[in-house]
Amino acid sequence: MKYPRKLSSGSNNTVIVISDAEVAKLFIGDTRSEIGSEAEKMQFSNTVNNLVVKFVRLDYNEILQAEMLVMERIHPIDFRAYETEIRQLWLDIFEDELKQLHEAGFVHRDLRRPSNIGGLAFDNVLLTHTGLRLIDVGISALQKQVGDKIFEKYIEIENKEMAAFSEYFRNR
Repeated sequence: MKYPRKLSSGSNNTVIVISDAEVAKLFIGDTRSEIGSEAEKMQFSNTVNNLVVKFVRLDYNEILQAEMLVMERIHPIDFRAYETEIRQLWLDIFEDELKQLHEAGFVHRDLRRPSNIGGLAFDNVLLTHTGLRLIDVGISALQKQVGDKIFEKYIEIENKEMAAFSEYFRNR
């Protein structure tokens, strides 16, 4: 289906622009993710710090016949225009905020996309005028939902992805 003001598409959902300040992730039919769970994880992370895109509301679009997860609109900038010293500062803050999320019981789980999924390797990490931000919490997990053992495994994997992102971000 063709969507008005389409911003991006993932493997299961499309994101459209609502306004200069808001975007919506559309949930139509069986999207293999649940809107309420995604909203809950986003809201949880937003109580910890500002690393994850801000949850705004859940809504329904009659014209598109779609449930919508409405979020703040992020305007990314190209990190390659900045010196490596500035990039390192952004990385340090990003790592601190990611650690805060982990300690609070949230893991993103999608810093680095699997190689069989289209897009760039680190599409879910965006540089903005306020620093690095995370989008797409679709497969993220809360420790209270998955338990300690699984959560620790997710953290271990995410820490490896963070090391790869750090190398990419500093040296590209």
